[in-house]
Amino acid sequence: MSDVAALEARLNDFDPQVRLTALQELATLARTGAISLPPEAEVANMHCHTFYSYNAYGYSPSALAWLARKRGFKLMGIVDFDVLDGVDEFLHACELLGVRGSAGLETRVYIPEFSTREINSPGEPGIFYYMGIGFTSGQVPPRVAHILAALRQRARRRNLDIVERVNDYLDPVVIDYERDVLPLTPAGNPTERHIVAAYATAAARTMPAPADFWADRLRLPVEQVRELMSDTSAFHNLIRARLMKRGGVGYVPPTPEMFPTVEEVNELILACEALPCATWLDGTSEGEQAIEELLELLIGKGVVALNIIPDRNWNIADERVKQVKLAHLYHVVRLAGTLDLPLIVGTEMNSPGQKLVDDFDAPELQPVRAAFLDGAYFIYGHTLLQRREGRGYQSLWARAHFPSRRQRNEFYIRAGRGAA
Repeated sequence: MSDVAALEARLNDFDPQVRLTALQELATLARTGAISLPPEAEVANMHCHTFYSYNAYGYSPSALAWLARKRGFKLMGIVDFDVLDGVDEFLHACELLGVRGSAGLETRVYIPEFSTREINSPGEPGIFYYMGIGFTSGQVPPRVAHILAALRQRARRRNLDIVERVNDYLDPVVIDYERDVLPLTPAGNPTERHIVAAYATAAARTMPAPADFWADRLRLPVEQVRELMSDTSAFHNLIRARLMKRGGVGYVPPTPEMFPTVEEVNELILACEALPCATWLDGTSEGEQAIEELLELLIGKGVVALNIIPDRNWNIADERVKQVKLAHLYHVVRLAGTLDLPLIVGTEMNSPGQKLVDDFDAPELQPVRAAFLDGAYFIYGHTLLQRREGRGYQSLWARAHFPSRRQRNEFYIRAGRGAA
């Protein structure tokens, strides 16, 4: 088993060839019975970030595919912020291991029609987390390559602005973006969490008493900071919340120019014959209180699916808050059914403590479990047929044979289940 553990560790190496070799060896061990694997369970996690944006467990696309196979997750999908860098690797790994996979992209867009209403980006009216799902390659048509490049460039500009502001505040603890942040990523697409890690490392390296330094900069008692520093994840979350979120010195107030429009991102998604997908937080914001208006607007712009992160809507300690959010969850699932929007659900894995897969046996999820699984089979069915035959959801073939979205949804759910 020590050899297996070593191979699994190499799945997260930044060198793609190291990952591929380790994956092939693990696949061989599984195929020959040298590794005992559990039977497949009727569960799915279709929203997992990889280390190409940020994965709290450090998982690469190959490692996530292996995780699904090793744990018996029937379906799994990756989603990364602003890049498609992991798509080809993940889909190849899924094919090698016999995992039912899909791949997508997440970004933030500006919706002028909701410019005065907060939607699902807290405290940022008009800004909306948005996705493309069902990509079958990380290589995009040349005519839309500039859109994908612009997503990465916008993210870089936001990061550089954060670093400049936080450097001014934390001086003499300063970081260099190229030297200290980019090496933490496999392909130069860091997030705020990478920036936080770089600052924590810089303070530990340069300050004789790091706890005293952070107590001063975060305006907290030093005893509290020392206690938090024993939990790296909690400490990093604190730094991020105090310095980089709204009210912090590194926070960059959003402007419409900082983000693309839905139409611009859809041009990229559709050129790749992937599927525009709205996202939903928890139904408590002003914008999500008008969820029917929002979804009908987005359907008019091309949206054909809806993403939900279930755990944040039911796994809540405060019973009063839980009941409010659970009611919102049931409502939006019913609405999605009425509007013919398949559901894409998952746990994200981009923050420490998030589950590897949702608890599909939880009593709270029983009323929505079937819809969640239908959505997973739907996007797998599209991915499978698009990769093999060019007959995915957006194809001319699909539009000719299944002219309504409901007909297409039902067909790709059946295709996904039939291939299972």
